[in-house]
Amino acid sequence: MYQPRHFVETREHALHGLIDAHPFATLVANAATSVAVNHLPFVRQGQVLRGHVARGNELAAMGGAAVLAIFHGPQGYVSPNWYPSKHANGGREVPTWNYAVAHVHGRLRVVHDAGWLRGLLDALTDRHEASEPSPWKVADAPADHVEKLLGAIVGIEIAIERIEGKFKLSQNHPDANRAGVIGGLTGRGQGDDLALAALMQRQEEGRA
Repeated sequence: MYQPRHFVETREHALHGLIDAHPFATLVANAATSVAVNHLPFVRQGQVLRGHVARGNELAAMGGAAVLAIFHGPQGYVSPNWYPSKHANGGREVPTWNYAVAHVHGRLRVVHDAGWLRGLLDALTDRHEASEPSPWKVADAPADHVEKLLGAIVGIEIAIERIEGKFKLSQNHPDANRAGVIGGLTGRGQGDDLALAALMQRQEEGRA
């Protein structure tokens, strides 16, 4: 990943926070003659990522493969009109795109143990049902149905060997421009704009 020094993010809590808040990853695995690309949710438990795939998925036969899990945080277009410097330097500013990503490197472990899989499903479900008025539990489904589904999947686990972060949040601009971007994103309020503005604000507070 191209990493200008302004945008390198190495703080573990920031990287883990991005993964936890945006758990749906693009998983790239190196096979002998090709590259496998899949998209799936993970749950991070300490320094390990855990998820599951269908038994027919190519990943189910790729235990030990080197993998890269790409987690995409908030992102959005930045207009040069939001920069106070544009009005002071004769318009010498251009659009850009702000975003945050985390790249997790490790090796794929494939898990067939039914107890492990059931614990994973409980963890994933509890996490994503937590905000529901009446959270659904795996145990709410008939036991025979759950057993059938467990037989159709395998678990995958990635111990985090290395993690790279890139938080491109206008750090190469002066304070006034960064404040202008936060204000512009907040005012537009589309897509990831508010989440991106909040991340930029936390970044600013961390610099203080």
